[in-house]
Amino acid sequence: MNIAKLAIAAVALAATPALAAPGDVAVGATVYGPQGNPVGQIVTVEGGQAVVDTGKHKVPLGMDAYGKGEKGPTITVTKEQLDGMVEAQLAEAAAKLNAALVTGAAVVGANGASAGTIKSITGDTVVLESPAGPVALKREHFAINAGGALMALFTADQIAASAKGGTN
Repeated sequence: MNIAKLAIAAVALAATPALAAPGDVAVGATVYGPQGNPVGQIVTVEGGQAVVDTGKHKVPLGMDAYGKGEKGPTITVTKEQLDGMVEAQLAEAAAKLNAALVTGAAVVGANGASAGTIKSITGDTVVLESPAGPVALKREHFAINAGGALMALFTADQIAASAKGGTN
C-alpha cells in the first residue's frame, strides 16, 4: 500500500511550483490544494517525506511535492483528487491480490523465502500448506510483493512456527 501511495505522489505532484521552505512542511501544518482549499494536515515528517492525512487516507509525499502558498504548504491536487488517486491505487492492488490468491498458488514469505502453496480459500480464511504443515491465515495477511509474487506478510520461519503450534 505504501508503494502505491508513493507512486501516486510521484505522478500526481511532479509539477509542484516553488518549493516550500523546510520549516513550512512540519507536523501539524495544514496542506492546501491548487485553489487554496485544505487538503489535510501533515502528521509526520521523516526520511525526506511528509505524510498528509486527508481524513480519509494518510499519503506520504516527498518533500519536493510541497510548494509554498500564502496560507502554508501547497500541493498540485485537491483533497478529492488525492483521495481518488489513493482509492484507485488501492483498488488496483486489491484486484491484483484477488487474481493471485487462488488455490495452488505459490507463496513467498515476507523475507522472500518459499512459504508454501495455497491449499484452500473459504471467505477471508486462506489455508497455506507450508513445509511444516497447514496454517490458516486471513486474506489481509497477503500482498503482492515488488517482484509481482504472492507474499504472506510473515516470514517463512514465522509461518513454520505457527504450523508447529508455536510462535516466532
